[in-house]
Amino acid sequence: MIAQERRKRLIDAMHESGLDALLVYGNAWQGDYLRYATDFGILEGQGLAIVRGDGHITLYVDSPLEADRAALDCPGIETVLAPDLTGEVEAALNRMRNQSMGAAPQRLLPRRIAARAGELKITDETGFVDRLLMKKLDSEVAAVRKAAKLADDGYKVFMQAARVGRADYELIAESEAFFRANGVDDNFQIIGIGGVEVKGMAPPSGKRIKRGDMVTTELTPCVDGYYAQICRTLVVGEATAEQKGAHALWREAMEAGIATVRDGVTAADIAKAENDVFRKHGMGKYATSEFTRVRGHGMGLFADSKPHILEDVTTRIDAGMTLIVHPNTYHPVVGYMVLGDAVAVTKTGCEVLTGTARELFSVPA
Repeated sequence: MIAQERRKRLIDAMHESGLDALLVYGNAWQGDYLRYATDFGILEGQGLAIVRGDGHITLYVDSPLEADRAALDCPGIETVLAPDLTGEVEAALNRMRNQSMGAAPQRLLPRRIAARAGELKITDETGFVDRLLMKKLDSEVAAVRKAAKLADDGYKVFMQAARVGRADYELIAESEAFFRANGVDDNFQIIGIGGVEVKGMAPPSGKRIKRGDMVTTELTPCVDGYYAQICRTLVVGEATAEQKGAHALWREAMEAGIATVRDGVTAADIAKAENDVFRKHGMGKYATSEFTRVRGHGMGLFADSKPHILEDVTTRIDAGMTLIVHPNTYHPVVGYMVLGDAVAVTKTGCEVLTGTARELFSVPA
């Protein structure tokens, strides 16, 4: 049902924009544009799809395995195995050259097709698709809500797995096992273990937990193609006064950001609310790009989607968007700390989708 509603919305939007056809690209890392149009979550190789204004969709993939899977998973669209992916799609575009065509995301288009965009009169419609990706249908928000509930449950499993002597990959393995057993087909997760020397989170490297370590993670399970994220920090043993004080600042910043979220504000407004808390406490330096990437981001068919929550991003926040607000950054005394909640934007504020307590958790040492 979500795919059908999404497809109708896309075709209607194309008609309103005067587009006869839309070319979308996807790969195993960023497949949200492709999945929005086709409902196909690509796992290997690359895919391009041509969406026509009459509703006909042709999906071109360069992997025989993916062609077989698409034929089973997406019976309502035409699937073409195209070992010469660029060549076959270019030939199809040549046959449509008198039509009004757009493409998204422009930055990922194969170079050969991108070089002919002017000649073929293919316009950059990344922003057009971004707006559809960001502002969700009710059914899409419901999927994100389900993913957020599983993120909460997954964090409980993660906490129980955190014990002295265990390696970081063992914690992630237990989280993954829980998610897979509960129908989650993908989970983006990174981790950090240690103290002041830890400057961020990363994939597991084999580092083992010791008493006094902070353990940070973000869990991002996917349900029905939609991701939701949670960020939390725990301490192995009793938290120090410095760790507790730092976490109180992080919580104040996150709650200031969440309190700002509502229909009509901008991404910059949310980021500024978070960063102002750091500046108030003399920590403004740690809200800059030297120590942190974003103050949150969109959630949906990609784990880290637009809009990025930064003070220079003026994207309007609309009811129906789903975001995570997370003031994740480095603290010079205790190390990298994370805290983040998923929210769905409403006309008057937001619905917090994450149910896990906003605590600095402690597990036995």
